[in-house]
Amino acid sequence: MTISIEQLKQQIMTFLDGDPNENPWVKGKPQPEQIDVVKYNNEWPLIFTEQKQAISNVLANQFISIEHVGSTAVPTLAAKPVIDIDLIVQSPNDESRYLAALESLGYELTVRELSWYQHRMLRLAEPRVNLHIFPQNCPEHIRHLLFRDWLITHPKDCALYEETKLSAKMGTNDVVTYNLNKNEVVKQIYQHIFAELDTLLPALLITNY
Repeated sequence: MTISIEQLKQQIMTFLDGDPNENPWVKGKPQPEQIDVVKYNNEWPLIFTEQKQAISNVLANQFISIEHVGSTAVPTLAAKPVIDIDLIVQSPNDESRYLAALESLGYELTVRELSWYQHRMLRLAEPRVNLHIFPQNCPEHIRHLLFRDWLITHPKDCALYEETKLSAKMGTNDVVTYNLNKNEVVKQIYQHIFAELDTLLPALLITNY
């Protein structure tokens, strides 16, 4: 289904949750990982480049784009040492086109959210990677790109976000609490982004696939 730019803008500015009755965990909810926020590591973009090449090789023409997202994609920003990658495919629900190939690289499917943009997440233990799979022009993927690019080009918001991340991890090892502790500042930064969405959005849309 084709939607207008105005409809897409509204979807991007509306943070939707999936079906609360859906169990997204493929093999049961995993044990929480230690929350560490560490100084920026120059190895992070190199890890992404290596993974992008490996994924490209095994998927051949079965993907649309591969993007480094999350805090490890923002130079100088402190982050949890987990590389977040968005893999855009024509239909995440058609796992036959990508899952076995990604498993051959060591990725394990951990999350399947049919009700939330067809989202899948695959985990790689070493190096530590979370691979998110979304369809073309998915609002959540576009938000990832907008947030990444905004922090790269707006040092004050980047510094505010780093300070917030460091404060958010204090006294908790629970990722839900950590994210809740960041939530107000994340919303504030997104409001800055959404104020310029008309200018920022066109460059991020995939129109030639």
